[in-house]
Amino acid sequence: MTAVQDRPDVGTIADLIAKARAAQAVFAEYDQDRVDDVVAAVAWAIYRPDRATELAELSVRDTGLGNVPDKIAKNQRKTLGTLRDLMAAKSVGVIDEDPATGITEYAKPVGVVAAVCPSTNPAATPANKTMMALKGRNAVILSPSPKGESTCRLLVGYVHAELDKVGAPRDLVQYVANPSKALTHELMEQADLVVVTGSQRNVRQAYRSGTPAIGVGAGNAPVIVDADADLADAAEKIRRSKTFDNATSCSSENSVHLHTDVYDAALDALRAEGGYVLTPEEKQRLQAVMWPEGKLSSAITAQSPEKIAALAGLDSPEARAARFFLVEEDGVGPDHPFSGEKLSVVLTVYRFDTLPRALERIQRILDFQGAGHSCGIHTRTEEHARLVAERLRVARVLVNQAHCFGTGGGFDNGLGFTLTMGAGTWAGNSISENLSYRHFLNITRLARTIPPRVPSEDDLWGRYFEKYGR
Repeated sequence: MTAVQDRPDVGTIADLIAKARAAQAVFAEYDQDRVDDVVAAVAWAIYRPDRATELAELSVRDTGLGNVPDKIAKNQRKTLGTLRDLMAAKSVGVIDEDPATGITEYAKPVGVVAAVCPSTNPAATPANKTMMALKGRNAVILSPSPKGESTCRLLVGYVHAELDKVGAPRDLVQYVANPSKALTHELMEQADLVVVTGSQRNVRQAYRSGTPAIGVGAGNAPVIVDADADLADAAEKIRRSKTFDNATSCSSENSVHLHTDVYDAALDALRAEGGYVLTPEEKQRLQAVMWPEGKLSSAITAQSPEKIAALAGLDSPEARAARFFLVEEDGVGPDHPFSGEKLSVVLTVYRFDTLPRALERIQRILDFQGAGHSCGIHTRTEEHARLVAERLRVARVLVNQAHCFGTGGGFDNGLGFTLTMGAGTWAGNSISENLSYRHFLNITRLARTIPPRVPSEDDLWGRYFEKYGR
């Protein structure tokens, strides 16, 4: 460990940590009703319409990412769904009791949470993590991206106003002013738990910090359109998801895989939703703009289709009027950059003849970028959906859904609401599920004696002995 005097940021973070620990010690004594009041207060801080709007406007102004109407919708929808999930859960005292095993579970806080948040969602993600952390009676220190600091500062001001109303310590929720790599690293080392959403550099740094950490993988979601899919419905959902907030979500569709029997009809359905299919020459121009030196350019990240068309010189009236762009592809990997994550309203199109072959290529796409994250399928055949889940190394498979609205929880699916989605060891993550309040709890298990459950040799080895002998 480097000497403290050689690390000028230590004092700044240490002060935040000290205040957080003092506030958390008070909060740890709250009962479930008071905890739920605090969580509801944080939710209202961002959900209230005027605040959701102001945060969205500031976010788009200072980050240059996404658009205001969709940011407002995200601020409110994610908060509403997350609060629904949290209000139905126990997180104080006894949270489970099983007479059969004699085990009683008691929830305990983890302490001070370092929450690293991205510029793509500088209000919704900090609010989401804060609600979950506070549900477990923890304190949270937010580490925003530099572009997102102004939005985070405004959000924390609203949160403090609501905490005052319920009589909770303001220092339960703090943020790192003037954020930097050094400050973020110091926060990771001093906190009790690190939760990172955003750059893979920050995720790797969190896992190297020596502090227990939860990080998430990159998205690059492939979505299949089966031969028996409702093409109009699939196209509408793909368009709605792909264009939402100019594709800031890592869960938005990045490639669509169309069955050869419906390939042309599916493309027509996507065109009817505002998709524009690029010519080979236009594809080369767009590729040069998106990956000018082999690295995805921030100039196109979460930008409007009009801006992307202008940057790439897509001058036809159809291209200028497009809501999103379709690029036909058949390759995978570094020599085919459109097979990777794009964070833009650009959707790569593949043709497939059999589902097993499609899944083989999709796995190669995920191995290239997006390992473990998710996949979608539009189909009327349950067996095909099951085959996708069985074959692919992903944490989520969505059936007949708009992908970016479903992976992080939906009102019409059973996944928990979150903006932080683990992708398992496939992506080097410690979780393969949606982040929830359960990840912010330590659990004490009270174990009592129960009637002995001693198996016989035959119970355990009977089948083995029959097959292989003793």
